[in-house]
Amino acid sequence: MAARATWKGYLKISLVNIPVKVFPAIEPSGTISFNQLHGECQTRIQQKRWCPQCNREVPNSEIVKGYEFEKGRYVVMSEEDIDKVRPESTRVIDLVQFADESSIDPMYVDRTYYLAPDDGVASDAFAVIREGMKGKVGVGKLALYGREYLVAVRPHGRGIVMHTLHHAAEIRGIDAVEELSSVPSKVKPEEIKLARQVISTFEGRPLNLADYKDEYREGLQRIIDQKIAGEEIVAPRVEAPPKVVNLMDALKKSLDAVSSAKKKSAKVPLAKPVATAKRKRA
Repeated sequence: MAARATWKGYLKISLVNIPVKVFPAIEPSGTISFNQLHGECQTRIQQKRWCPQCNREVPNSEIVKGYEFEKGRYVVMSEEDIDKVRPESTRVIDLVQFADESSIDPMYVDRTYYLAPDDGVASDAFAVIREGMKGKVGVGKLALYGREYLVAVRPHGRGIVMHTLHHAAEIRGIDAVEELSSVPSKVKPEEIKLARQVISTFEGRPLNLADYKDEYREGLQRIIDQKIAGEEIVAPRVEAPPKVVNLMDALKKSLDAVSSAKKKSAKVPLAKPVATAKRKRA
């Protein structure tokens, strides 16, 4: 089924404005979702807004937004307060800076969308900008639905991809992970060499993420189908991986395992061509 545009607007670079359509790049139907049911009667559970102070359900008309500035203390924000800083939707992807495409750390990427020209007239300008951006990424802002998004735009195939980005203030610093303080900054050169040898055995073919399937989702779907059909479900036996006691021994065993696997594949005999009898001359 053809993809449907979820938004229309303009891609703006300086004085150039190209009408574009935006398409989600992620397929939501690719995941399996569940509903919460009452196990006794299998009725879907309803979640109600409950005030423990007043001991009653609270209707939407009595709900307000509150910001906790101290533990247990809130300042109430009305819609009028929020409207004072809410940007108006301009429907313009305004690019203000370009950099090498490797400049964007994947940690900052939130969601991904495809851009396409909104009409046939815009197709030529769209293609020119796409080619002119090769190897580059454009960064800018998009004001939409009362919010301001930081976005990155880059060429992709015949089209252009747009990523919404997290702001730097949203990214937690790695220093916040206290457990990393015990990780040594220096390791033995012979261990590094052996580790690189093991890693190199997994290289050799081009990376294609399409080769990797969501086995968890496929397993869930298989169990769901079996339960619908009333079939018996047998869970596969899962063995816990052994703990690494000696790193060097584990790395050496990994290399030996790969070497043995390669020797076995090399010993597989090739099928011999069938000999054909020579024809006698008449």
